[in-house]
Amino acid sequence: MASLTTYTDEARIALDTLADRATSFISPSLRIGVTGLSRAGKTVFITALVHNLLHGGRLPLFQAQASGRISRAYLEHQPDDAVPRFQYEDHIAALVNDRIWPASTRAISELRLTVEFESASAWNRLLSRGKLSFDIVDYPGEWLLDLPLLAKDFGTFSREALDMARLPVRSELSADWQALTSGIDPAEPGDEMTARKLFEAFSSYLRACRADHRALSTLPPGRFLMPGDLEGSPALTFAPLLVDPGSRPAPGSMHAMMERRYEAYKNHVIRPFFREHIARLDRQIVLIDAMQAMNAGSEAVGDLERSLTEILSCFRPGRGNLLTGLFSHRIDRILIAATKADHIHHESHDRLQAIVRRLADRAIARADFSGANVDVLAMAAVRATREGSVRQGKETLPVIIGTPLKGEKIAGDIFDGETETAIFPGDLPEKPGLIFQSKTSQTGPDSAVDEQLRFVRFRPPSLERTAEGLKLSLPHIRLDRALQFLVGDHLA
Repeated sequence: MASLTTYTDEARIALDTLADRATSFISPSLRIGVTGLSRAGKTVFITALVHNLLHGGRLPLFQAQASGRISRAYLEHQPDDAVPRFQYEDHIAALVNDRIWPASTRAISELRLTVEFESASAWNRLLSRGKLSFDIVDYPGEWLLDLPLLAKDFGTFSREALDMARLPVRSELSADWQALTSGIDPAEPGDEMTARKLFEAFSSYLRACRADHRALSTLPPGRFLMPGDLEGSPALTFAPLLVDPGSRPAPGSMHAMMERRYEAYKNHVIRPFFREHIARLDRQIVLIDAMQAMNAGSEAVGDLERSLTEILSCFRPGRGNLLTGLFSHRIDRILIAATKADHIHHESHDRLQAIVRRLADRAIARADFSGANVDVLAMAAVRATREGSVRQGKETLPVIIGTPLKGEKIAGDIFDGETETAIFPGDLPEKPGLIFQSKTSQTGPDSAVDEQLRFVRFRPPSLERTAEGLKLSLPHIRLDRALQFLVGDHLA
């Protein structure tokens, strides 16, 4: 990561970390980053995590809660006043009362959840106050994918973007932008209207790549898709050009105009985001929607792996000692979790986890990533389905039962969003490597993987009620395992 930061960045990071440590000495805290690409379920994960801790949810594998050592959990004012608050109350109301999924993450937000607990160790009970705050930082994965741009000049960014756009899975989507770019002479005078046309064509291509039936993930610059409060600013009004890496633009040219805005994007958008947020994290969970990628085909799966590689290369992994920890945060645990495990029968959960492990192992190797404890998990922060079985001829098929979202369809049937339905989603392949292969290259009993699987999106569940009429906590799949891995050691 050193190549992505300047000496000034490192000095500021050291000062920020020292201030964090001083505050944490008085009020112990753990900063947990939650990220993922579009529709991976970041908002749902945070909402379900907080709801289960606040209301004593069913978390048998989260040892501190299962053993009764957590006496109280409650929300507090977050420490960063300049960061929007994660609107937990609105999101839980959408899930529980309206049975709709909350709005996706569009910008960074933060929430502080404080836990009062009793350590399982007598020694720790003497040394610890038995109180720990979790500062949960929610941010779009698309923004994280911008960080590698810090090490690239405008020419390198342009060349890589054009090479990516020419890939078979993207060439049709990028045709209009490529045609417009090819007619631009980078040496011609810079013109605002031309710059805007290039930006709009490039952004439209990126949005098309993200559509459900494509499900592509590697789409920097991330703010082009999620601009936040920067929409319309010059720092977001640029696009790649047909220029060589390292080439010098003529003063006043379109090349010079685009390069200046690209550098402004790096300096005023990417660097502060890394310095103020990513460099301050202690733990991290990366949520991925492997199911949607598999629905879209092997090209989308390969692109998801490429994105995961880029994401891992952005973190600062490792374990700091007492001295270095005063000046630098290091992420010592990273969880890579495939969401929406409730969209398949539990008999396929191990296969989904094996697929995620394959994705993670390849990404870790390509990112040259080491120094942190990395685990993988197939989970559903909110379980929207239950399981059953149906007879089809002489065969009994395992099915999932839930209410598909309005407009979802299987084999021509379009669901109305109100009717509960039993669905056989198909079986994931026994060999994880098959999901990286195109249909034409698949052979054997697991061939045509793309055609065997039927994944649809479901409405949130209707919560069960106690005899007194109180609604129970949100059901989940392995949320307790995720909690134990991310924070369990700090509550031991």
